[in-house]
Amino acid sequence: MSEVDYTVDGKTYEGYFLRPKGKDTAPVVVIAHAWGGLGDNEREKAERIAKLGYAAFAMDVYGKGKRGTTVEENQALMNPLVGDRAELQKRLAGGLAAAKQQVGVDPTKAAAIGFCFGGLAVLDMARANHEVLGVASFHGLFRPAENVPAPKITAKVMIEHGWHDPMATPEDVMAITKELDGSGADWQLHVHGNSMHSFTTLGADNREMGTVYNADSDRRSFENLENFLTELF
Repeated sequence: MSEVDYTVDGKTYEGYFLRPKGKDTAPVVVIAHAWGGLGDNEREKAERIAKLGYAAFAMDVYGKGKRGTTVEENQALMNPLVGDRAELQKRLAGGLAAAKQQVGVDPTKAAAIGFCFGGLAVLDMARANHEVLGVASFHGLFRPAENVPAPKITAKVMIEHGWHDPMATPEDVMAITKELDGSGADWQLHVHGNSMHSFTTLGADNREMGTVYNADSDRRSFENLENFLTELF
C-alpha cells in the first residue's frame, strides 16, 4: 500500500494505491471519495477491492491535505466542484491517469466507483466518456452535469441507491434513469429498502441528516459490485 502524490494542472493531489497479492498485472478500480475528501472509508473500500484481486486507487479531487471534518467544511470543499463540473471532470481524469500509471496496473482495464459526492463524480466520468469500462455509484447524487447536457455514455453504469435517501429523492431517481436511457448507456439500478444516504459508510448514524449505515445494504451492494466487476473485466 502506498500514498501516491500526483499533479493535475500543476496542483498536487494525494491518492491511495493498493495492489492485489499474487498478481503481476491487474485491472484497476478507481475510487471517488465522499464530500469530506479521501479518508478511512475510501481506504477501507480500497482494501476490499484489492481482496477481490483488483488494483485499487482512491483518488483525490480536493488537493493534498485538503480534507473536511465538519458539515460546513465539507460543503465548502464540495460545492465549488458540484457547481463547476468541467473542473471536477478534469480532476477526475487526472486521478484516473495516475491510477493507470501505477506499477502492476493494466491500463486497458479500468472501472470507477464512488460514494455520496463520489457517486456523482463517477457518473460524471461516464458522462464525459473517460476511459473506463464501467462506473458504480453508491448512494450518489444525481444532479446532471450542465457542461454535458446530452451525454452519450459508452461505459456500463450501475447505481446502488437507498430508497429513503433524502439527498436523492424518487423524482431524482426517475430523472437519472431518463438521462441514462437517453444516453444509450447499458445501465442498472438497485434500490435498497430501509436505507438512507451513506448506507455503506461505516459509523454513519445521523438520522436527522439522513446518513445512516446499513450493514445489509452494504453487503448486498458490494455483492452487486463484485458481479459488475466480473462482467467488466
